[in-house]
Amino acid sequence: MVRNYPNKSIIYGSMTVLAKLIQKRELSCYEVVLAHLEHIEKVNPKINAVFQIDADKALKEARRSDKALSKKTIYGPLHGVPVTIKDSLDTKRIISTWGTKGRQNFIPKKDASVVARLRRAGAIILGKTNTSEITLGGEMNNLVYGPSHNPYDLSKSPSSSSGGAAALLASGGSSLDLGTDTGGSIRCPAHVCGITGLKPTTGRTPRTGNAIPYLPGAIDCLTSVGPMARYVEDLITALPIICGPDGKDPAVIPMSLGNPENVRLENLKIAFYTNGGLHPPTIEISDAIRKTALKLADGVKIIKEDSPACLSMAEWLYPWLKFEDNGRWISQRLKTAKTTEPGPHMVRLLKEAESFKPPDDSKVSTVLDTFCKDMLQFLENYDVILCPPDVFPALPNGGPPQGYDYLMWSHLSAYNLTGWPAGVVRAGQTPGGLPIGIQVVGRPFCEHIVLSVMKVIESVCGGYSPPNIS
Repeated sequence: MVRNYPNKSIIYGSMTVLAKLIQKRELSCYEVVLAHLEHIEKVNPKINAVFQIDADKALKEARRSDKALSKKTIYGPLHGVPVTIKDSLDTKRIISTWGTKGRQNFIPKKDASVVARLRRAGAIILGKTNTSEITLGGEMNNLVYGPSHNPYDLSKSPSSSSGGAAALLASGGSSLDLGTDTGGSIRCPAHVCGITGLKPTTGRTPRTGNAIPYLPGAIDCLTSVGPMARYVEDLITALPIICGPDGKDPAVIPMSLGNPENVRLENLKIAFYTNGGLHPPTIEISDAIRKTALKLADGVKIIKEDSPACLSMAEWLYPWLKFEDNGRWISQRLKTAKTTEPGPHMVRLLKEAESFKPPDDSKVSTVLDTFCKDMLQFLENYDVILCPPDVFPALPNGGPPQGYDYLMWSHLSAYNLTGWPAGVVRAGQTPGGLPIGIQVVGRPFCEHIVLSVMKVIESVCGGYSPPNIS
């Protein structure tokens, strides 16, 4: 894996190492921020991933951070580290569009809670990364900024709504981004762009200031805010900074974080599956999961091919929960954004929602409770699950194949329904060089176990590898 190097390693190396080098004054904040800004100038015209860049402001903040260090003042664990923020999250004094035309010039008066926490930790925000409209698109495109592109193959998409973040991170333009995940939008972009990302347990991180904030009813379980980076150690560094109650998001609870370093791999019981009764992934993805399981076999207590019997319910339960009110909550988000001209995908989504009919006469909340209970019973026998993050590697720009929307993402959305923590880390590549990720799912509030297993997979499978783009 790429780690430490002069200059070029500033943009492809570990954020955690970078932060330490800054604090030791082996690198200046100014040179680190400048290196990222110059690199963005090279790669962004190709991937169209980041916007609202104020280089002068970022460099001014970097000089201030260097001055503080000269007086032995450290703002926090991310002192002087350049980061980007998904455009679904509000940023004070920076245009935050949510990927929708009604907000194309909207400047928030305050940061989203998680953004404010990064700032307090000393991070320097370089810009906003592209998102699909109100984060609900399956492809990284909108009417404000247009489509983003996958740095491993510019003809392909970086996937769903955190795709701009994933494309920029993979390209070396940022050291950390904050993504959001309502149906897989942290994990699928991480998979197709060869990086790593974590969807924390619902209730771990506040969603205040996000395009999809806390919502009434059962649908509130779906959305989580989490870190995205090139290396698992950077997720471990970032998670404690952004988690915990903010006094606004009613779902967030003061649950302590475990330490991934205290997890004993030899005590873990792991299940893995390649389809689990859901739509089967490509052979390359299935092979990557099996090979990863084999590499872990000697180091764990149990590793067994197994899957929850109820897992297939996710294919129809997720759209049922999402469209239970026939799209009124989606229309309300557009109204809040003052959008009168939604994009083509949003128009299709609303039509689908308006015509949606529940599969039976049961209440969705009752069925969801049964699903979650049965899934938890499965986890009584295991600590984590290894499974596909998607059924395809990166797809061409233009959206998923017709009819595949929920089939593609049901391996991801199943764990939005449960609200469990789930992360993705690179585990291989296709013969054509496209990244393949593996999803690691854990028990509620056991992010430390998920991250520990992800770090081992990163080690044995090689982890992040830069694209040939710059």
